[in-house]
Amino acid sequence: MTALVATPLRAALLMTLGLVSLEAHADPLRVDRVTCEYAENPLGVDVPAPRLTWKLESDQRNQRQTAYEVLVASSRALLNQNQGDLWSSGKVASDETVLIPYDGEELESSQPVFWKVRVWNQADEPSEWSELAQWTMGVLDEDDWRGEWVVAPWESESVLLRKDFTVKPGLKRAVAHVCGLGHYELTLNGHKSGEALLAPGWTKYNRTCLYETHDITRMLQEGANAAGVALGDGMYHTERRNRFSKFQGTFGPKRLIGQIELWYEDGSHEVVATDASWRVSRGPTTYNDIYGGEDYDARLLEAGWDSPGFDAGHWDHAVLLVRPGGKLRGHTFSAPPLQAIESIEPVAVQTLSPTRDVIDLGQNTSYMPRIRVSGPAGSTVRLTHAEIVNDDGSINRGTCGGNRGPAYWQYTKATDQPEEWFPRFFYAGCRYLQLDKLPAEEGGKLPSLDKIEGVVVHSIAAPTGEFRCSSDLLNQVREVVRWAQRSNMVSVLTDCPHREKLGWLEQYHLNGPAIRYEFDVAPILIKGMRDMADSQTDDGLIPNIAPEYVKFPGTFRAAAEWGAALILVPWQHYQATGDSKPLADYYDVMQRYMQYLDSKADGYLLDEGLGDWYDLGPADRPGHAQLTPPQVTATAFYFLDAKRMAQIAELLGKQDDARRYQDLAAAIREAWLAEFRHEDGSYATDSQCSNAIALWMGLAREDERQAALAALIQDIRDRGDALTAGDVGWRYEIQSLADAGRNDVLYDLFTNPNKPGYAMLIGKGVTSLTEAWDANRHSSHNHFMLGHITEWFYKDLVGIGPDPTAPGYRNVLIKPQPVDQIDWAEGSYDSIRGPVRVRWEREGPRFLLEADLPPNTTATIHLPGGDLTEGVRPAAESEGVLSVEQRDGRNVVRVGSGSYAFVVE
Repeated sequence: MTALVATPLRAALLMTLGLVSLEAHADPLRVDRVTCEYAENPLGVDVPAPRLTWKLESDQRNQRQTAYEVLVASSRALLNQNQGDLWSSGKVASDETVLIPYDGEELESSQPVFWKVRVWNQADEPSEWSELAQWTMGVLDEDDWRGEWVVAPWESESVLLRKDFTVKPGLKRAVAHVCGLGHYELTLNGHKSGEALLAPGWTKYNRTCLYETHDITRMLQEGANAAGVALGDGMYHTERRNRFSKFQGTFGPKRLIGQIELWYEDGSHEVVATDASWRVSRGPTTYNDIYGGEDYDARLLEAGWDSPGFDAGHWDHAVLLVRPGGKLRGHTFSAPPLQAIESIEPVAVQTLSPTRDVIDLGQNTSYMPRIRVSGPAGSTVRLTHAEIVNDDGSINRGTCGGNRGPAYWQYTKATDQPEEWFPRFFYAGCRYLQLDKLPAEEGGKLPSLDKIEGVVVHSIAAPTGEFRCSSDLLNQVREVVRWAQRSNMVSVLTDCPHREKLGWLEQYHLNGPAIRYEFDVAPILIKGMRDMADSQTDDGLIPNIAPEYVKFPGTFRAAAEWGAALILVPWQHYQATGDSKPLADYYDVMQRYMQYLDSKADGYLLDEGLGDWYDLGPADRPGHAQLTPPQVTATAFYFLDAKRMAQIAELLGKQDDARRYQDLAAAIREAWLAEFRHEDGSYATDSQCSNAIALWMGLAREDERQAALAALIQDIRDRGDALTAGDVGWRYEIQSLADAGRNDVLYDLFTNPNKPGYAMLIGKGVTSLTEAWDANRHSSHNHFMLGHITEWFYKDLVGIGPDPTAPGYRNVLIKPQPVDQIDWAEGSYDSIRGPVRVRWEREGPRFLLEADLPPNTTATIHLPGGDLTEGVRPAAESEGVLSVEQRDGRNVVRVGSGSYAFVVE
């Protein structure tokens, strides 16, 4: 998305914008990006009625869709002739553009499907057809799986599997459905299929296993072909073995299931499926662990192993695995894959000894190194990752769990010639790489690292937001938060990309609104909902991490502030997209979780929580809550869960449940107030977290809200404009102050360089958001758990937010809250209905605001009080302006879609 231009608004621009909508013959609506199940041209769609979405463009204001027509065909040729042999919806009178269910002929596994759409505007003018799009079906029925699970007849660090097969003349189309656990790479005739890394995504493997669908038509040749698969451990199998590991656990031996399907011009169909005829070997990967690293000995690689003509007679036969695994699921339940996003070259190299260098990549993020090495056969280079260095330039692995063992990439050369390597099974968060050069034999010649690139790897979730303002400091803060978000987007939202790599659930709901502004994480969050459901225990508990790979003790496994993600994430998803399907899909799971909380509560008070984790109290180092104990926050989230369940039940038409949850919420609130309310209007421990959650969640009595707000602000001011809230309380502190119009207090918190917080972190030179407010050397230096300021940038400072009464940005709330010290701010957010752009600035006594809205949306715009014009005329007379009114001394304007430029004198 193109960034907005940070230049002052001028009269000429205002006039131009004011006249654009007056052109008599502007284009009607245009269909822009089209998606199927949240993705463009997806492979492996495994639901019988995929949902279709499109975005609209127009040069005119106040444009609305009044009807649509969808054509779905079995071939590109038919669709180009406007023949929808699978589904022709006809002209449907509807303004909906989001998640329209397919309603045509029954679809089959592996079927290619082609589609397009056109729409009509309010003048009944049709658009042109959208560009042709397609999706490919996955495996719809378990009986359609021809492949069987296979394993090696022995245990090994990695497994290579291969199969020769023949392609007849006249190949028309070929796809492969593959699941290799823990991670796999598929090659055809010696070439990797696709660009995904560390595939498939992490799941609770005894419940769900993800497969991927590849279109391999162009990779095959007439005659002899070979398929190769390399398997590594991932989260499927972890062990320490003198290397670092967060935990030890296994779901069994590395395994593979897959099938290659071939269709020919003569109508015939063949399947090459995994079975005992596949051959297996150990391969060159001598160690791999998602925490401990990856060792590769190139001397062990048999050239051409995955190409036709290779003699695999000395390889073993694969063995059928009879133990069942989790349900195989495809695209609809998967997150966008990891890929190489960009490469970063070193900014400095420090030589510590003849055998050791420290490489500075300049940016702390999630990497896999790409290297070129010279030196004798058998010599080795080892790269150990770290986030920080000691005063002498040596790496300090304390923030990466280094006290529990080493972790590194290691490559051993096969020849005396230069060689290149890129790992398969290990990534890590770091800024620094310690290079150790090891000879093939004692006293031998050392290898040399001729070139290294830090390849940034994370989910390909598309960027959705742009933000800038006149404060360089806040722009820097946004960047370090964004790097942390990027580093922790894999198939789950991890807490850090080095030491833990786990899906701690509080981040999903506390940071969900923030990260949505920056990236299209809807598929990751949808997958997260399945992970939570798969990890639910028999008694209804939602563990603190999902997928749950390790059972942590006590409240580190069972904390209400974490488990609340099961209810809050689907609700936030509905608000952001209008998609209510997850609410229905997981309603029973939510009810079981509420029953679990009921069983743990005593007089509607709940102790099972972690409090305001990582808050700032008297202890030297953050960790366990110091200022806001678990009962305060756990009971508050119990209340919020009940409150949201009442809304969800109402939405789903479950009136009896809605009343029951309303009553439960009221009872919890009464108990919380009885236990934690003070006569002066403050709450619990009078911490910033305690008062903030009372305000934001609606626990505070209405007649005491101002007192609670005053107590919150007083505590901040008394501490010298310092925050104390941690992981749980910080979002609510920001939002409660913003909702009260006290962005002046927030600005002072955000920009105070003398107290732990964002400005102090920038002053310390961090390049990614840290776990602790003071960037201490005991905590991770790449966490996004305190990145809630991103939500404030977009929703409060720029003013772009969803309207709770019109979910999915059908109506946009544009409510900027300028700060005196900021002269201008601008942002854009590519919502599910199209991009929303807002820019405001002050120009002397005038306040100027530009807004751009996609067709089929409206907006409620809040502006300062005063004489209001839009373009060259009074706002109330401007085309596209639906209403203008004054509320509490402010202008509130309702507009249709299009571009607007308002001036308040």
